[in-house]
Amino acid sequence: MTDVPLLVLVVVTALVFDFTNGFHDTANAMATSIATGALRPKAAVLLSAVLNVVGAFLSLAVAATIASGIVEQDDATLSVVFAGLAGGILWNLVTWYFGLPSSSSHAIIGGLVGAVLAAAGPSGVIWAGLIGKVVVPAVVAPVAAGVVALIGTWLVYRITRDVPGRERTQEFRWGQIGSASMVSLAHGTNDAQKTMGIILLALIAGGALPDDAAVPTWVIIACALAIGLGTYLGGWRVIRTLGKGLVDIESPQGLAAETSSAVVILVSSNLGFPLSTTHVASGSIMGSGVGRGSQVRWSTARRMAVAWLVTLPAAAVVGFSAEVLQSRLGGTLGNLVVLVLLVGASTAIFVAARRSSVNHENVNEEWAEPARPARRPATV
Repeated sequence: MTDVPLLVLVVVTALVFDFTNGFHDTANAMATSIATGALRPKAAVLLSAVLNVVGAFLSLAVAATIASGIVEQDDATLSVVFAGLAGGILWNLVTWYFGLPSSSSHAIIGGLVGAVLAAAGPSGVIWAGLIGKVVVPAVVAPVAAGVVALIGTWLVYRITRDVPGRERTQEFRWGQIGSASMVSLAHGTNDAQKTMGIILLALIAGGALPDDAAVPTWVIIACALAIGLGTYLGGWRVIRTLGKGLVDIESPQGLAAETSSAVVILVSSNLGFPLSTTHVASGSIMGSGVGRGSQVRWSTARRMAVAWLVTLPAAAVVGFSAEVLQSRLGGTLGNLVVLVLLVGASTAIFVAARRSSVNHENVNEEWAEPARPARRPATV
C-alpha cells in the first residue's frame, strides 16, 4: 500500500532539488555571456530559464537511466530516495555557497548511491551503470569539451586576426546569444531529466506506478517549471566564478566555449548519459582560455577539480548517514528528523550567504586573484 504522506514528501523534496539544480547550474549557460557583456545579467537568466523549460520536454533518455540504470529499483524505497535527495540538496547548497561549479548530477547520484548502500549494501548499486554512464563520462566529457573549445578558439582568432578588435567583439556578442541559448536548451534536456528519473523511481517505490512505467506528463511539467524557476533566480556566486574566476573572457572565446558545451551536452543527452553539464562548461571555458593564450587562474581551476572529485563521495556520505538515521529511528520519526536537519542546514547556508551577497549588480566585478599566463600563447 502506498505511503501517501512520505511519497508526497519525496516528490516535493525532489522538486526542491530540481530548483537548486537550476540556480546552481545557470552559470553553465550564461556565465560567459554575462562576463563579456553579450547579455545583461537579468536578461540572461530569464532567457536561460525559458529555454531550460523547453529543453525539459525534448528528451527522456537521461530520466530512464536515473530511474533504472544506477541502483536496483527494488532497493530504492521511499525512505532511501528521500535520504539520497538530502545528500544531493546539501552538497548543491554547500558548493553554491563557496561559488564552486560542482556537479548537481553527481550530487544526486552520489546521495542516492550512498542511501542504497546503507539500506541494501553493495548489491543494491548497479556498478556497471554507475561507472559506464556516470564516472567515465565525468572524465571524458570535460576533456573533450576543453579540446573542442581550445581548437575552436584558436581557429576563431586565427580566421579573424585581420578584423578590428572592436568590430570582432560586437559581432561575436551576437553569436554568443545564440550559443548561450543552445547551452540552456541542452541543459534542460539533461539536468531536468535527472529529477524526473528520481520522481519516477519514488512513484514506483511507493506503488503508485508499475515497474515499467514511463515518466508521467505532470512530472515532466513540474520538473521543467522547478528547474526554470531556479535558473531565473540565478546562482550568481557560481556565475561569478565561471565568468570571472577562471579566465578573462572575450566574446570570440565565449562563443567557442558555449558552442562546445552545447554539442557535448546534446550528444550525451541523446545517449542517455546523466552528464555533468558543469564539468562540460568548465572544461570548455578553460579550453578556450588556453586556445586564446590568455591568462588562466589555475588556483581556481584546482579548487574546482577538488570539488569535482569529492562531490559524488561527499553526497554519498550524506545520503548514507541520512538513511542510517532513518532506519535507526524508524518510520515517520526518522523521516521527520532528517527533514528537520535538512531544512535547518539549508537555512543556515542561506543565512550565511546573505553576509557576502553576490547578485546581478556585482557579479561582473573584477576578480581579486591574479591570473597566470597560459603555457603556450595562440597565434592571433
